[in-house]
Amino acid sequence: MTATTTTLSTREWVEAFTQANDQDPEIGAHGKYFTCSYLLDMEDHLFVIRMNAGKVAEIAIDPGPLDAAYQFAIKASSATWREFGKPVPAPMFHGIWAATFQRDMRLEGEILVLMQNLRCVTRQIELLRTVGIPV
Repeated sequence: MTATTTTLSTREWVEAFTQANDQDPEIGAHGKYFTCSYLLDMEDHLFVIRMNAGKVAEIAIDPGPLDAAYQFAIKASSATWREFGKPVPAPMFHGIWAATFQRDMRLEGEILVLMQNLRCVTRQIELLRTVGIPV
Protein backbone atom coordinates (compact mmCIF):
# COMPACT_ATOMS: atom_id res chain seq x y z
CA MET A 1 0.00 0.00 0.00
CA THR A 2 1.35 3.44 -0.88
CA ALA A 3 0.33 6.73 0.60
CA THR A 4 -0.83 9.40 -1.78
CA THR A 5 -0.18 13.05 -1.23
CA THR A 6 -2.18 15.90 -2.63
CA THR A 7 -0.31 18.95 -3.82
CA LEU A 8 -2.14 22.15 -2.99
CA SER A 9 -2.56 24.85 -5.60
CA THR A 10 -0.51 27.93 -4.83
CA ARG A 11 -3.61 29.95 -3.91
CA GLU A 12 -4.91 27.21 -1.61
CA TRP A 13 -1.50 27.00 0.02
CA VAL A 14 -1.34 30.77 0.59
CA GLU A 15 -4.76 30.73 2.26
CA ALA A 16 -3.97 27.68 4.39
CA PHE A 17 -0.53 28.95 5.41
CA THR A 18 -1.87 32.41 6.27
CA GLN A 19 -4.66 30.96 8.39
CA ALA A 20 -2.36 28.48 10.15
CA ASN A 21 0.19 31.20 10.92
CA ASP A 22 -2.30 33.80 12.09
CA GLN A 23 -4.06 31.32 14.40
CA ASP A 24 -0.92 29.65 15.75
CA PRO A 25 -0.59 30.26 19.51
CA GLU A 26 3.21 29.92 19.47
CA ILE A 27 3.69 32.55 16.76
CA GLY A 28 1.10 34.67 18.55
CA ALA A 29 3.15 34.46 21.75
CA HIS A 30 6.56 35.06 20.16
CA GLY A 31 5.67 37.15 17.11
CA LYS A 32 5.19 40.67 18.47
CA TYR A 33 8.33 41.82 16.65
CA PHE A 34 8.20 39.27 13.81
CA THR A 35 8.20 41.86 11.04
CA CYS A 36 10.21 41.10 7.91
CA SER A 37 9.94 39.78 4.37
CA TYR A 38 11.55 36.59 3.17
CA LEU A 39 11.62 34.35 0.13
CA LEU A 40 10.74 30.66 0.12
CA ASP A 41 12.21 29.26 -3.09
CA MET A 42 10.62 25.86 -3.67
CA GLU A 43 12.14 25.42 -7.14
CA ASP A 44 8.76 25.16 -8.91
CA HIS A 45 7.34 28.21 -7.14
CA LEU A 46 8.64 31.25 -5.29
CA PHE A 47 6.83 32.87 -2.39
CA VAL A 48 7.74 36.18 -0.77
CA ILE A 49 6.16 36.21 2.67
CA ARG A 50 5.75 39.63 4.27
CA MET A 51 5.18 39.46 8.01
CA ASN A 52 3.95 42.26 10.26
CA ALA A 53 3.90 41.77 14.04
CA GLY A 54 3.57 37.99 13.69
CA LYS A 55 0.74 38.07 11.15
CA VAL A 56 0.99 37.36 7.43
CA ALA A 57 0.56 40.73 5.73
CA GLU A 58 0.98 39.41 2.19
CA ILE A 59 2.32 36.46 0.24
CA ALA A 60 3.49 37.15 -3.31
CA ILE A 61 3.28 34.11 -5.57
CA ASP A 62 6.04 33.73 -8.18
CA PRO A 63 7.04 37.41 -8.15
CA GLY A 64 9.46 38.77 -10.71
CA PRO A 65 12.98 39.74 -9.62
CA LEU A 66 11.98 43.31 -8.75
CA ASP A 67 8.32 42.77 -7.79
CA ALA A 68 8.65 41.93 -4.09
CA ALA A 69 11.57 42.86 -1.86
CA TYR A 70 12.78 40.45 0.79
CA GLN A 71 15.52 40.41 3.41
CA PHE A 72 16.56 36.76 3.35
CA ALA A 73 15.84 33.64 1.35
CA ILE A 74 15.41 29.95 2.14
CA LYS A 75 16.02 27.98 -1.04
CA ALA A 76 15.78 24.25 -1.73
CA SER A 77 14.61 21.78 -4.34
CA SER A 78 10.94 20.85 -4.49
CA ALA A 79 11.93 17.33 -3.34
CA THR A 80 13.49 18.77 -0.17
CA TRP A 81 10.41 20.89 0.54
CA ARG A 82 8.15 17.86 0.05
CA GLU A 83 10.22 16.02 2.67
CA PHE A 84 9.80 19.01 5.03
CA GLY A 85 6.04 18.76 4.56
CA LYS A 86 5.73 15.16 5.72
CA PRO A 87 4.07 14.69 9.13
CA VAL A 88 7.22 12.95 10.34
CA PRO A 89 10.13 14.16 8.19
CA ALA A 90 13.12 11.96 7.49
CA PRO A 91 16.38 12.75 9.31
CA MET A 92 18.01 15.96 8.09
CA PHE A 93 14.65 17.29 6.82
CA HIS A 94 13.36 18.28 10.24
CA GLY A 95 14.84 21.80 10.29
CA ILE A 96 16.49 24.41 8.12
CA TRP A 97 19.91 24.02 9.75
CA ALA A 98 20.03 20.26 9.26
CA ALA A 99 18.93 20.61 5.64
CA THR A 100 21.47 23.37 5.07
CA PHE A 101 24.31 21.24 6.40
CA GLN A 102 23.32 17.91 4.86
CA ARG A 103 20.86 18.54 2.00
CA ASP A 104 20.42 21.06 -0.80
CA MET A 105 18.95 23.92 1.26
CA ARG A 106 20.60 27.35 1.15
CA LEU A 107 20.14 30.40 3.36
CA GLU A 108 20.90 33.70 1.64
CA GLY A 109 20.58 37.43 2.24
CA GLU A 110 20.43 39.20 5.58
CA ILE A 111 21.03 36.24 7.88
CA LEU A 112 20.91 38.59 10.89
CA VAL A 113 17.21 39.22 10.16
CA LEU A 114 16.65 35.47 9.93
CA MET A 115 18.41 34.97 13.27
CA GLN A 116 16.39 37.76 14.89
CA ASN A 117 13.19 35.98 13.83
CA LEU A 118 14.47 32.41 13.99
CA ARG A 119 11.93 30.99 16.45
CA CYS A 120 8.96 32.25 14.42
CA VAL A 121 10.46 31.23 11.05
CA THR A 122 11.22 27.79 12.48
CA ARG A 123 7.63 27.51 13.66
CA GLN A 124 6.38 28.52 10.21
CA ILE A 125 8.48 25.75 8.64
CA GLU A 126 6.96 23.33 11.16
CA LEU A 127 3.47 24.49 10.09
CA LEU A 128 4.22 23.11 6.62
CA ARG A 129 3.73 19.65 8.14
CA THR A 130 0.05 20.43 8.75
CA VAL A 131 -0.63 22.88 5.92
CA GLY A 132 1.18 21.00 3.16
CA ILE A 133 3.55 22.00 0.39
CA PRO A 134 2.50 23.59 -2.93
CA VAL A 135 5.16 21.77 -5.02
